[in-house]
Amino acid sequence: MANGTERRASRRFALNLPVMIRRPGDAGDSELRAETRDVSFRGLYFLIEGSFEEGMPIEFILTLPKEITLASDVHIRCFGEVVRVEPLNSHRGVAARIDRYEFLPAPA
Repeated sequence: MANGTERRASRRFALNLPVMIRRPGDAGDSELRAETRDVSFRGLYFLIEGSFEEGMPIEFILTLPKEITLASDVHIRCFGEVVRVEPLNSHRGVAARIDRYEFLPAPA
């Protein structure tokens, strides 16, 4: 930030994790694939193609791979809001706040 003040409420971890993005209100069941750049308890930052706007609701499924969980992959469905969008060449950098989340059951 320009004034050097950190606004984040929780520590971020530089993790490149697969994430499936849904924008409520999109027609059909369209999902966009993305990859996180960093993740925290309260939010994440990901790179994606497509248009996003500050304030729009967002739903995403974050996958924690077995290399992190030391067991099987863990899928977490998160609901939140886009808080920042940065144009980056052909992609967008999107920061999203996590308002609530739920762990999804493991496939049988």
